[in-house]
Parts: sequence; structure tokens; C-alpha cells
Amino acid sequence: MMTCRRSIFLTAMIALLQLWPLAASAHLRSSSGPHTGIAIAEISHGEMIMIAEYRDRIIDLAARATDTNEPFRRVLNYAQIQHAYCLWGKMPGGVTDEASPFNECSHAYLAATKAVLLSMRSMGGEAVEAETIVSEIDAGMVLRGLALITCQFSGEAFNTADVIRPSWKDVPLHPTSLATLTALAAAILALVYCGRRLLRWITP
Repeated sequence: MMTCRRSIFLTAMIALLQLWPLAASAHLRSSSGPHTGIAIAEISHGEMIMIAEYRDRIIDLAARATDTNEPFRRVLNYAQIQHAYCLWGKMPGGVTDEASPFNECSHAYLAATKAVLLSMRSMGGEAVEAETIVSEIDAGMVLRGLALITCQFSGEAFNTADVIRPSWKDVPLHPTSLATLTALAAAILALVYCGRRLLRWITP
């Protein structure tokens, strides 16, 4: 059993090391041109923390909206795409840790989510709930002392033409991210290994 676990761990590490040059060489941004996108205002570190907690509620409200326009739909689409690029916000410290390789892409999808929320304040069917969410976020920031918290990406504006990817080259320097991705790779390889063993066992 110990040998099996060790083999799975070593295989996972080898797989990560083989993929690293490709990930590290990739640009953090991919752009279709600065003139084709919609500008998205920056978001502070404190705002990020609160918006992240309300993200599902905001996106659900936006998805139900019917009186929308193209800019709103493009920003909403960008928020969802960025969320996926940032591994659906599941990386530990992606939102709260400024040193995380996933912090900038977290800024991007949460800034877009904030823009979606603020746009809904002027929509007839969504205005009341949007105002309620804004009030709850404002109150939460004051109660938790988040209003003045900033970080290196707090002044960065975004654009729907630019996709912000995680800083893969910095993952080896961030122990939490490295441990999480290594564990994920090991789990996937373990499932594959167990699946193959099971198929061999049930196949005559």
C-alpha cells in the first residue's frame, strides 16, 4: 500500500513538472484588442472579500434578469469566464492572499461581478434586490473593517477583451497553491489507477 501511494505521488509530481514549462510560458493575459472590449472598474481587496461571499447570489440574480442590454451580458459572460479560468474560486487564498498566483484573476472575475451588481441597480425587475445586496456588502465592509484594505492589484482596471490567467509560474513559490494542485493531481491519478485495477478485476 505504501509503495502504491508513493508511486502515485511520484507520478503526480512528474506530471506537474512536465506541464510546468507550458504553463509558465503562457501569457497571463490574452486579448482580442483593447478597442473591442468593455472597461471594468477596479475592485479593492476589501470589496473582493465581500463580493466573493455574495457572488452566487449576484450571478443568480443576473441570470434571471430579462431587461438587459449587450454590455451587461458581455460583462456577465466575462465574469463567468474569468471565474472558470480562476478554477471557480476554489484555490485556497485566491481571494484573500495577495501573494497567491490566483489573486489577480480573482480580482478580474470579482471586479466584473461587482460591475454586474451595480448595473442591476438601474434595472426595474432587479433593482430592489440589487440595492439590498449592495447595502449588505457595504455594512459588512464597515463591520469587518475591510473598507480601507488594498493590495497590489487594487488599482488595476480590467477589460472584457482581456482574459486574466493565473500566474502559473509563481505556483512553486506559493506553498498552499502547490500543495493543493499536487493533491488534486494525485487524487486524479489515484482514481485512474483504481479504475484500471477495477476493470482488470471485473474483466474476464
